[in-house]
Amino acid sequence: LALGKSYTVKWTQQPSVKERFNCHPSPNPTREKCERRGCVWGVTPNMDVPPCYHSSDDAYSVEEVEHTLSGWAAKLTFNSANTRASENLPTQISTLRLEVKYHLNHMLQLKIYDYQHARYEVPVPLNLPSSPMSTDEERLYEVSVKKKPFGVQVWRRSTGTIIWDSQLPTFTFSDRFIQISTRLASQYIYGFGETEHATFRRNMSWHTLGMFTRDQLPPSKLNSYGHHPFYMALEEDGNAHGVLLLNSNAMDVTFQPTPALTYRTTGGILDFYMVLGPTPELIVQEYTALIGRPVMPPYWSLGFQLCRSGYRNDSEITQLVEGMKAAGIPYDVQHVDIDHMERQLDFTIGTHFAGLPALINRMKEEGLRFIITLDPAISGNETNYPPFSRGMQDDVFIKWPDTNDIMYSKLYGAHAAFPDFFRNSTVAWWKKEILEFYDNPTNPSQSVKFDGLWIDMNEPAAFLNGAIGGCRNDLLNTPPYIPHLGYQSDGLNVNTLCMEGQQYLPDGTPVRHYDVHSLYGWSQTKPTLDGLQSATKERGMVITRSTYPGSGRWAGHCFGGNTAAWDQLSKSVIGMMEFSLFGISYTGADICGFLKDSEYELCLRWMQLGAFYPYSRNHNQKGTRRQDPVSWNSTFEEISRKVLNTRYTLLPYLYTLMFDAHAHGSTVIRPMFHEFVEDRTTWEINEQFLWGPALLISPVMQQNAVTVNAYFPNARWYDYYTDEDIGFLGQFKHLPAPLEHINLHIRGGYILAWQRPANTTFYSRKNPLGLTVALSDAMFAEGQLYWDDG
Repeated sequence: LALGKSYTVKWTQQPSVKERFNCHPSPNPTREKCERRGCVWGVTPNMDVPPCYHSSDDAYSVEEVEHTLSGWAAKLTFNSANTRASENLPTQISTLRLEVKYHLNHMLQLKIYDYQHARYEVPVPLNLPSSPMSTDEERLYEVSVKKKPFGVQVWRRSTGTIIWDSQLPTFTFSDRFIQISTRLASQYIYGFGETEHATFRRNMSWHTLGMFTRDQLPPSKLNSYGHHPFYMALEEDGNAHGVLLLNSNAMDVTFQPTPALTYRTTGGILDFYMVLGPTPELIVQEYTALIGRPVMPPYWSLGFQLCRSGYRNDSEITQLVEGMKAAGIPYDVQHVDIDHMERQLDFTIGTHFAGLPALINRMKEEGLRFIITLDPAISGNETNYPPFSRGMQDDVFIKWPDTNDIMYSKLYGAHAAFPDFFRNSTVAWWKKEILEFYDNPTNPSQSVKFDGLWIDMNEPAAFLNGAIGGCRNDLLNTPPYIPHLGYQSDGLNVNTLCMEGQQYLPDGTPVRHYDVHSLYGWSQTKPTLDGLQSATKERGMVITRSTYPGSGRWAGHCFGGNTAAWDQLSKSVIGMMEFSLFGISYTGADICGFLKDSEYELCLRWMQLGAFYPYSRNHNQKGTRRQDPVSWNSTFEEISRKVLNTRYTLLPYLYTLMFDAHAHGSTVIRPMFHEFVEDRTTWEINEQFLWGPALLISPVMQQNAVTVNAYFPNARWYDYYTDEDIGFLGQFKHLPAPLEHINLHIRGGYILAWQRPANTTFYSRKNPLGLTVALSDAMFAEGQLYWDDG
């Protein structure tokens, strides 16, 4: 610089790497594509950091905010001058309205929609007050609307912590692409599903996950059977809040270390519900009050269960039942997979299973129960198949929108028609088919007296991409933005129906499969429970593979096709804790693994862990070795008998927890921080869990391990087996864990009900009950027992 000269310096502050918001979330961004969108290109050594990022405000602002009786409302003004080139994305909508509703002192709603043109909204009913029930004095939150650029900020009154701040440059609202970002209160985010992952806390390092129900087998970080756009966050001071986006379209969410979160969805509207706890356990109670409390399972469904894909005939099942009885291993429920059907046809019995109805009747006389599987797809290939012909007559199947012909896909080699479970006619037809299979009017000896139903393949899954003959609407099947899903480059119709499939809500409103695809399993679940209860005249149990918020009101959930591998043990615990957040209490993974041959030590450790799944079922794939407890050796039988006797002893306590979940929305499988949130060590615990508040389970999850490094929060803890006060707290402790042992500890201050075990719950419920009183340091204990006829 020359002395005495004056200079003008132009300097633009670039956001720090952590503050970058991705401006090109589609695959293969380039500098040219990025700059064409009006964004900034900047590659960093960290490959996860988005190289293309926003540099200007979004195109929306708010001129005027109006107060309403329930909160705020405002129209969003669209500034086309701020619109970035969208590279094939639809034009942004200029007729948007924001509504902020203060429903309860702990719950609010943020809704953004097109006020001139009706758009699809999720038809899942929520339990909302008919009028606002919050007051200025007692409200836990404050809300402000940021005018230019547009954004909404929500903070907790008691601490001033900002829990939502969407005044960020990403906001976009168009027909098939909606995007919004928010800053987060901390890095401690839990939820969103269904995906398999290695830690309960979500990875905040530029990690993106998709949500769109799909027959996607683990191990995988891709979207699978369920669609749950709900998360719980722990704020830095230990307060908790939860956020639901009520949207069922294909979507993804990106976490970044700002900390911040970006939602992208391919349709619908933005409809957020926030609950403010402030404790983690209260979050789940408030969330399930909104979406529906978990179903109350029958007592027998808490017993141990067996299944496999590949039973050759009913004689093989008879031998298994006799083997379990001879070994004295507790066992309540036998399942059959599609093998029992004639050519995989629902509501049929194959030639090799002709004796199944009589076998079920004999088992029930001995106190055992039976569950069969049903797939939603109905074959249209058969010359005489009443479920299909009656379905045709009742007009129950999903059709093409233009020709009114049934949309056929492929499943198990058949032309598969898919019932539309939203329709009243379909609900009535499905119930009738269930009733006639349970009570066969033409051949009573072939009545199948099942006790529960397992609905599988209901994402819905197909063995074809779309329909026979191909899909017809490229824009719906391959929209301009495809979220980060499995087979992302192939579109939305991978292994499922074409997105243009025509469906109808109960009131006759037409909807596209594109919008309600992720609701398919949800829509099938209640009709299945209604049909089951009508047939059996008992509470019954439904297990569904595909879920959405509210599914837990009617069913439990199995985590599906896992693998016989050691990493699946801890992932199953994470899955149970996650579905506790989602309001689905009755969960479990396939014990010993579904895919591949299990091996001795793995299966034994898994039997010990699985004895503490609410849904405790050993299940594996056709073509793999047997892995039930009587398929190994006498030592395996002895260890399985021991741990299952422990489970059956504790069933009165587990049943009470299930009732608490059903009545009050509390969790059954409980992350440790739900009870000890003031202890930040518990925020990262993945391999231990609680039954309710009082029983700590510390399983072995590593091969060849004979100790477990267990964490004990600040409480008095007693060894379950010896009643000994272990005498340490607030620390990790290496505990002996020989092959025959799983570590269990009872928390001081609680009373646990128990019952002397038997080989089935039918007989264990006739045995004496007892109480274990575990005193706290203050020499106090309390507990409860829920008891009914089961």
